Amino acid sequence: MSNFRTLDDLGTVLGDVTGKVALVRVDLNLPMDGGSVTDTTRVQASAPTILELADAGAKVLLLAHFGRPKGERNSTMSVSMTLDAVEDVLGREVMFIPEVQGPVVEQSIGILRNGDIGLLENTRFWPGEEANDEEFARGIAANGDFYVNDAFSAAHRAHASTEGIAKLLPSFAGRAMEKELTALEAALDKPEPPVAAVVGGAKVSSKLAVLENLVGKVQHLIIGGGMANTFLAARGVDVGKSLCEHDLTDTANAIMDKADHAGCTVHLPYDVVVAKEFAANPPSVRTCNVHEVAADEMILDVGPQAVEALGDVLKTCKTLVWNGPMGAFETEPFDEATVALAKTAAALSKADSLISVAGGGDTVAALNHAGVAGDFSYISTAGGAFLEWMEGRELPGVAALKS
Repeated sequence: MSNFRTLDDLGTVLGDVTGKVALVRVDLNLPMDGGSVTDTTRVQASAPTILELADAGAKVLLLAHFGRPKGERNSTMSVSMTLDAVEDVLGREVMFIPEVQGPVVEQSIGILRNGDIGLLENTRFWPGEEANDEEFARGIAANGDFYVNDAFSAAHRAHASTEGIAKLLPSFAGRAMEKELTALEAALDKPEPPVAAVVGGAKVSSKLAVLENLVGKVQHLIIGGGMANTFLAARGVDVGKSLCEHDLTDTANAIMDKADHAGCTVHLPYDVVVAKEFAANPPSVRTCNVHEVAADEMILDVGPQAVEALGDVLKTCKTLVWNGPMGAFETEPFDEATVALAKTAAALSKADSLISVAGGGDTVAALNHAGVAGDFSYISTAGGAFLEWMEGRELPGVAALKS
């Protein structure tokens, strides 16, 4: 990434980092159950950065938020609750520091040895964090020699710990951030065409900006999920009692018109899986042409003929961006289209004929459900940041790292 300094540039910019204090922004907003962390994926993502810096002799101070304390201390949202999980993943002791700036942090740095790791308190305990207050950012930066952002998932927030500090210290992208930016550049910024995008989910309204951006950048836009129903309705299809935003049919038509002018083909299902009730394996489930949906039926998945045709489309493409499931994949048998298309994309990726980048919570869950997550070229665990990138927006936390 020519526009971003990475850890490979540390030596050139700073020389030997032994004894220097690295302020490292990570994502520790981890899922919890009964006081215990249930998923350490985000810690695992930043572990290479943390350990690389520690092994180079830096004193590593981790910056992170946890929950939404709204600028006030709240013991139930202390990042200390993640300490055990962080230590388990890193395989090292980590000192918890109950502040983010001031003499307590300064004293703790004096106690830390070269190569040691400290975890600072929840940055959102202070209102200056979300306000991106310059004085607050300066207070944090005062105890550091350089800054590393390894939390792409928080990069869409212009906060003190994601943007403010980056303007005050020599700043670098961590390994996870570097990997994410490289993958995203390959997928949409400088992709190898033809490019396909799969966009699914319940509502068009939640992804309007995504769709409007993509039609100008990809050659094939595959729309699934409840979103497809709104586009089908815009084309005059009676979708029965399916989830559908009828008030957005004009918007859907405008997006399809924009796609036509941009040379982008919008793919909608022509056969669908319907049922009279949304439940696991309902007796009323059947597959039919989109023009044969009864008034008391709802569309819950894309049909097998359409999925096969979409698989053929992917075989002609070199790059794929995926966000959202094709149907109600959490409930059988309405997971079949998502699973089938994901397996096709995974096989093409594994054969090195397709660069596939996927992101978003439902997407990650769907690809894990299909058992193919490991075969995609890259999967982003970021939610809002990934969506804003798909919208074509510049992320403050990323822009602040540009050299």
